[in-house]
Amino acid sequence: MSQSIAVLAFVISCLLLIQSTQQLTLSETQVLFQIRKQLEYPRQLEAWNDTHLDFCSAPTSPFLMITCEGNSVTELKIVGDKIAKPGKFEGYSVQDHTLSRDFSVDSFITTLTRLTSLRVVILVSLGVWGPLPDKIHRLNSLEVLDLSSNFLYGSIPPKISVMKRLETLTLDGNYFNETVPDWFNLLLNLTVLSLQRNQLNGPLPTSIGKVNALTDLSISGNHISGKIPDLSSLTNLEVLDIRDNELDSEIPDMPKSLVTILLSKNSLSGEIPEEFGELERLQHLDLSFNLLEGTPPVAVFSLPNISYVNLESNMLSGSLPSSITCSSQLGFVDVSTNRLSGDLPSCLSSSLNKRVVKFGGNCLNIDLQYQHDSTYCMQGKSSKIRDIGLMIAVIGGIAVICMLVLLVFVIFCRKNCKRAIGEQRLLPKLLPDNSASGFSSEILASARYISQAAKLGTQVLPTHRVFSLEELKEATRNFERASYVGEGSIGKLYKGRLDNGTFVAIRCLALSKRYSIRNLKLRLDLLSKLRHPNLVCLLGHCVDASLEDSSVNMVFLVYEYVSNGNLRAHLSDYSSQKVLKWSDRLGVLIGIAKAVHFLHTGIIPGFFNNRLRTNNILVDEHCIAKVSDYGLSIISEEIYRHEAKAEGQKTVQRKNSTLETVNLEDDVYSFGLILLEALVGPSISEKGEAFSLNLLDKSFNKLEEQKGIIDPIILSNCSQESLSIVISMTSKCLSQESSARPSIEDVLWNLHYAAQNLSVLPPPPLSAYSSSNRRLDQSLDHGTCSRQDRRPSISSPDTKPRSSTRSPPPPLRSPTEQLTAPTARPSPAFVTPDRAAHSTDGETPSQIPDRAAHSTDGEGLLRRS
Repeated sequence: MSQSIAVLAFVISCLLLIQSTQQLTLSETQVLFQIRKQLEYPRQLEAWNDTHLDFCSAPTSPFLMITCEGNSVTELKIVGDKIAKPGKFEGYSVQDHTLSRDFSVDSFITTLTRLTSLRVVILVSLGVWGPLPDKIHRLNSLEVLDLSSNFLYGSIPPKISVMKRLETLTLDGNYFNETVPDWFNLLLNLTVLSLQRNQLNGPLPTSIGKVNALTDLSISGNHISGKIPDLSSLTNLEVLDIRDNELDSEIPDMPKSLVTILLSKNSLSGEIPEEFGELERLQHLDLSFNLLEGTPPVAVFSLPNISYVNLESNMLSGSLPSSITCSSQLGFVDVSTNRLSGDLPSCLSSSLNKRVVKFGGNCLNIDLQYQHDSTYCMQGKSSKIRDIGLMIAVIGGIAVICMLVLLVFVIFCRKNCKRAIGEQRLLPKLLPDNSASGFSSEILASARYISQAAKLGTQVLPTHRVFSLEELKEATRNFERASYVGEGSIGKLYKGRLDNGTFVAIRCLALSKRYSIRNLKLRLDLLSKLRHPNLVCLLGHCVDASLEDSSVNMVFLVYEYVSNGNLRAHLSDYSSQKVLKWSDRLGVLIGIAKAVHFLHTGIIPGFFNNRLRTNNILVDEHCIAKVSDYGLSIISEEIYRHEAKAEGQKTVQRKNSTLETVNLEDDVYSFGLILLEALVGPSISEKGEAFSLNLLDKSFNKLEEQKGIIDPIILSNCSQESLSIVISMTSKCLSQESSARPSIEDVLWNLHYAAQNLSVLPPPPLSAYSSSNRRLDQSLDHGTCSRQDRRPSISSPDTKPRSSTRSPPPPLRSPTEQLTAPTARPSPAFVTPDRAAHSTDGETPSQIPDRAAHSTDGEGLLRRS
């Protein structure tokens, strides 16, 4: 006997020892603390303030429970107190109801998925808000998922369908507003599906009748319409709750296993199936507030387990036989507000039993004070038909009136839109050129476009969104060295890959907390509106204000990834990239000019000081230029102060003049440096601007000296006329006085004109348009990049053929100079100013019809006074 007691004591002590040594790993402990932080320290987790807390042995409560197995968390239950719902929820943080606006559901779910052994997750009434991310499926051991009474919206993630062990899915009391998914039949172990009190719409999918293990189907309180699918094959189904929806079919056959049927507050029609009298396990039946007709099956009242029958507010008619018997379990019956007549059966009318029976609003021969006259029930059917006809007529009349009002409204809007667009194009810029660095909150909130230029490119690029820091860490493998691209004066650059396989470039900026988080996000939102084919698209951002240094915000800018290198690499013989021919260089330069024109005029106020340099101009695989690092002065002027300090304030000495400061932040001046580098090659930038400008003064004025410094690749496939145009524009852009520099519209027009005259072939004889067009098209094909139908047409049918002997071109003047100069007959080698004033994207001046009033891409080149 004593030996048995000793053995038992030894076993108990071993079990206690095992339990006491069951400690979480350090990584899982850190995850739990991170969850507490992301949930913004709810009072239910106050016990977690102890950094030495043993989570596995901590006391449990109805609001908090953690279960551990093998040094890992297997069950996590947290029930908060954010139960009350606001009057209106639009997908944003609501004070006192949801977590703060800084909360990221994507980041939270990412953290949660690091508890890889979780089998049960119950997170209720915690104020979690946002669309539920697909990555929830990473919890592949999960058996129970309950996220009820939160603020989740959007669609139920389809990736949940791969969680093969899932048995219970409860998403009650949220704001999911898509259709009911049709993939629940893929969850072979699913027994409980509860989606009550959401905003789901559309029909119930037929596949829901194939979830064979289902015992509880609850989708009440939504906007589900259509018919109830066939559920007869769900032999394990016990609870069917689809109350308070918009179902309008007849009631189908039901599985014999049902214990509870709740179909109230729909628009169900037809008769109650006689088969309901065979559901021997049925205890609770509620069909109230529908459009059911006929006489209720009497067998329902005598089912052995039935305790509750509610048929209130239908259109039931006929009489109930006096001989029916009622089950001893039946405690509540409501047949009120129908069209029943005759006598009430004795088992429902007797006062000897304790049964509650409601029967008012019928035509019964009992308690006449609360019954209708018999004619009410006799005329019910004809009255119904008459009412339906009247309703159809009223609805039809209202629909016709609404259509007429809508038609008038559309016509009115179209007229006003045309007028507004015309007025917008004439809107003067009231802000100085340095306004981009001085945006107020009011300007940020009301920034508007002159035209629809900002919408360019949005068809193929995703909309701007906020990324979580965890997403960016996953995309870059925690910013590992292999993802590192480089570092400049404005922060480090990483290459990353998102969950959907998209490659992105991530710029990391450490900015002083000059602006509040709200103001900073307003500025980033404005920056995200800049969409143009020649801008590197800003896909999203992330602001991390949790650094130990309280004076710094870490801002991550997520851009589209352009893989073909920058313009400087395409101008150098020493680069691995192919060197651009002259036609391709002009195409790239035109693209840059379009981007700058858009930044200056496509949005009010405009964006200036855009860091234009050849190493900031990316070139994609189709030779399309994309300007990067634009508009950053809106979030930090320190970027530019830092650059000015690093590089020094540069000065140049012009011939017979004193030293004068050059405004390095002038986009036209910066574009002039890009033009110079495109002409000479990138090596000139290494010798400094003073050398470059001195070279421009001394060597570009003489034809023979030009040939000595111009890139030989250009000379091999470029006409002298085209080259002279670009050299002249380069000189003007690099003028010492900013007032002497041309506008970006003038620059863009002249580049288009240079592209029209780039051929190195001898002048053609007088010939038809088609042969001239073919010759010039062929000259554009000498470039190294695939142009894929983006090459502009060179002439048009109304272009006059040139003579076989050309006189030297007149001195180059900008289009604005041509417009203001004394009237003179233009040289055949040039286009009339009237046409020049309407030059637009992809068209040479000789082609362009008068469409300045319809420019929508930020590339209208001139505004005629």
